[in-house]
Amino acid sequence: MIKHGRKTIYLTGFLFSINLALTSYIGSSFLEKYINIDYLSIVYIVAAIITIIGLLEMPRLMTKYGNQNVSIFISGLAFISLLLLAFSQSSFIVIPAFILYFASGSFFITNLDIFIEENTSSKDVGETRGLYLTFINIAWVIAQIVSGSIIEKSSYSGIYLFSAGIMALVTCSLILFFNKFEDPIYKKMSMLKTIHFFRRNKNVSKIYIINLILKFFYAWMVIYTPIYLHQNLNFGWDKIGLIFTIMLLPFVILDLPLGRLSDKIGEKKILITGFIIAVLSIILIPFINSSDWVIWAIILFSTRTGAATIEAMSEIYFFKEVTNEKSDEISFFRNTLPLSYILAPLIAIPTLMLIPSFKYLFFVLGIILLLGLLVSLRLKDIK
Repeated sequence: MIKHGRKTIYLTGFLFSINLALTSYIGSSFLEKYINIDYLSIVYIVAAIITIIGLLEMPRLMTKYGNQNVSIFISGLAFISLLLLAFSQSSFIVIPAFILYFASGSFFITNLDIFIEENTSSKDVGETRGLYLTFINIAWVIAQIVSGSIIEKSSYSGIYLFSAGIMALVTCSLILFFNKFEDPIYKKMSMLKTIHFFRRNKNVSKIYIINLILKFFYAWMVIYTPIYLHQNLNFGWDKIGLIFTIMLLPFVILDLPLGRLSDKIGEKKILITGFIIAVLSIILIPFINSSDWVIWAIILFSTRTGAATIEAMSEIYFFKEVTNEKSDEISFFRNTLPLSYILAPLIAIPTLMLIPSFKYLFFVLGIILLLGLLVSLRLKDIK
C-alpha cells in the first residue's frame, strides 16, 4: 500500500525523473554543437564542482527556508535553464545554462530524499525505497521511448522545451501538495564532522564508496556511450532511444522486489551479485563489433541489470543507517554524482590518449567496477 503522504512524493519524483531522463543522454552530443569535443569533459568537471559546493550549502538553506521553499526555488532554476537551452543559439548562454541545469538536478534529488525519508518508517525502508526507485525508473524508461522521436522531429531544442514543460508541472506539484510538509530538525554538522562521521562509521563509508563507483559508472556511460553509439556505430537517435528504453528496464523490474528481499536477507549478497553481473557485461562491450541494435540493447540491458541491483542496495543500506534529519550526511552522500562527473572525465581524457580505440574505455570501466566488488565483499549487513 502507498501511504497518502508518499503519493505526491512518488508523483513529483516521477515527473522530475522524466525531465532528467529526457536530457541526460543527449547532453554530451548537444554540447558538441557549441564546443570542441576535447573541451566537453571540462564543462562536466566545472558543473560538478559547482554542484558539490552547492550541496554543501543545502542543509543551511533547508534549515533557514524549509525543504518545500528550497525545492520550489531549485525547480524554478531548472525550468529557466531548460528554456535557455531550448531557445538560445549562443555558446555563452548555452554552457552556463547547461551547468545550472546539471547542478539543479543534484540539488533536487536531495530535496526529494528529505521528503521521502520523512514519510518512511524504520521497518519498511527497503520496500519504500524500492517502490520509490521503481516509480523513478519507470519515468526513465518512458522518457527513452519518446526521446528519439522528439529529437528526430525537432532536434535537441524540442527535448529541452518538452522537459521545461515537465519541470513546470513539478513546480506546480511542490506548490500545491507540499505546503503541509513539516521539516524535521536538521542536525547541522560541520564539513569536518560530516567527514569524521563517514570515517567513523566504516560500513557507511563503504557504501559511500560503492555509491561513488556506481555513479562513476553512470557518468562514464552517460557521457561516452551516446557518442560511441551515434558517431562510432552510426546509430540514429530513433534506434538509440529504443536501445536505451530496453537498457533501462531492469531498474523498473528489479528495484521493488530487491528492496523487499533486502529486508529479509540483507544487502551484501545482492550487492555482490550486482557487481559480478555489471563487470562481466561491461568487459564484453569492446568485443562486440555488430551494428545490430538488438544486440546492443541486450548487452546494455545486462549492464543495467547489475547497476539496478547495486543502486537499490546502496540506497537502501544508506537510508537504513542514516535518518532524515541528518541533512549534512545525505547531502554528502549525494555528492557522489557530481564527484563522479569530475573523476570520470579526468580518467577518460588521458585514457583516450593512450588506448588505440574508443571502445577500450569500457575495459577501464570494468576494472573500476571490480573495485566496487572488492568493497562489497567487506561490507557487513545491517541487523
